Amino acid sequence: MRPAPMEESPSADRDVEAPAPASQGLWTLVKQALHGTELDLTRLPIRRAIFLLAVPMVLEMLMESVFSVVDVFFVGRLGAEAVATVGLTESILVIIYAAGMGLSIGATAMVARRIGEKDAERAARTAVQAIGLGVVISLALAVAGIVFARPLLAALGGSPWVLEHGVGYTRVMMGGVVSILLLFLINAIFRGAGDAAIAMRVLGLANGINVLLAPCLIFGLGPFPEMGVVGAAWATTLGRSAGVLYQLFRLMQGNGRLQVRREHVALEPTTMLAMLRLSGAGMVQALVNTSSWVVLVRLVSSFGSTALAGYTIAMRILLFALLPAWGLGNAASTLLGQSMGAGDVERGQRAVWMAGRYNLFVLSSIGLVFFVFATPLLGAFTTDAAVVVSGARALRIFCLCFVSCAYGMVITSAFNGAGDTRTPTLIDLGCFWALELPLAWVLSRPLGMGEVGVFLAVPVAFAVMSVSSILLFRRGHWKTRVV
Repeated sequence: MRPAPMEESPSADRDVEAPAPASQGLWTLVKQALHGTELDLTRLPIRRAIFLLAVPMVLEMLMESVFSVVDVFFVGRLGAEAVATVGLTESILVIIYAAGMGLSIGATAMVARRIGEKDAERAARTAVQAIGLGVVISLALAVAGIVFARPLLAALGGSPWVLEHGVGYTRVMMGGVVSILLLFLINAIFRGAGDAAIAMRVLGLANGINVLLAPCLIFGLGPFPEMGVVGAAWATTLGRSAGVLYQLFRLMQGNGRLQVRREHVALEPTTMLAMLRLSGAGMVQALVNTSSWVVLVRLVSSFGSTALAGYTIAMRILLFALLPAWGLGNAASTLLGQSMGAGDVERGQRAVWMAGRYNLFVLSSIGLVFFVFATPLLGAFTTDAAVVVSGARALRIFCLCFVSCAYGMVITSAFNGAGDTRTPTLIDLGCFWALELPLAWVLSRPLGMGEVGVFLAVPVAFAVMSVSSILLFRRGHWKTRVV
């Protein structure tokens, strides 16, 4: 898309726009999006607002995905069993991701609504309550994950090699769940406030550290010890922890839309309960969505480590490709929440449909490229020919998701931004638990299609999710939500 070529006016009213030369318009917007802006998103032209939010949000999602891609890229040199360790551990981490995404949904919705109402004080207090909840939940999950790492890997079908050599990776990753959850949560707070550029820079810092440390700790480069697959876990955890420290610094520094001061740090039961109501449904929604991948992993693992390794790499590539969809969905969520806070629901609704159209174009283009170049893409991650064949087959099937989920991913995010977490939760329950999982089992087992049957169930579920989201969004019950 090419947003309207406008730049910020030097006048006292920062929300009034003045035209810029056409040759400089797009570049000006890109710089503004990457640097961040204090413009009121509820008063900007919708295309420009989407652009200013979506660019840093897509880059933020890109950097979050790089964590997993970097791990698989380097760990892939250690063999299929090491890659399987990463895949199984990620399946365990879905509980942490569900908690982080659930709290993030509640935090984004409430902060966006307060910012739309021009109530920065309540927005800051809401952010503090969200962080407090995140710390308590993540500490409990970290302890449980460390203690039960081995039996969890065994339950997911881990091989003897994984149970002997890979459990250290799982324990380190589970010990670092505080950084995982807070990185999700505080970036969601920044997004809700409209400070998407800050969230992007946080992930840039965390990823930079991970990229530098991963090969050093995995292969023992220079003065670093050779830790194998466990080194990947330490690199990721240290990178994320550095990102959290930077997040807290930016919140306290207060040069964005949101500033947390000492007086904001206090327990507010009413706000916490309201957030728990929103986040509780959000956690269920995220858990339903992500736990379906756990069951799929278990089904695929029953067909051997080669199938599991191929599936793991293909899934990482798929998630990488879906980053624009998440970025546009988050932009729509923020704009809808802030528009509702400002009393302009119609504007927020237009932003959602516009973001959906952009997403359809982007994902269709990516899907075509990935379908054609599936084999060389898999070959970049592993030298195992059998893994390449299995993974390329999975990736080509997953490419069918790109068209079917374009509107659905944006609209489900928009429901959450409006504070209606119940509707997307029910959609996910129906599409991923009631449809995808039984279909995957039937196709792979009774019908004898093996891992291919598991792969085929994924685009079917996404297609139904998208159609359901469009129909329910048009009904408009989300407009009555009070946050």
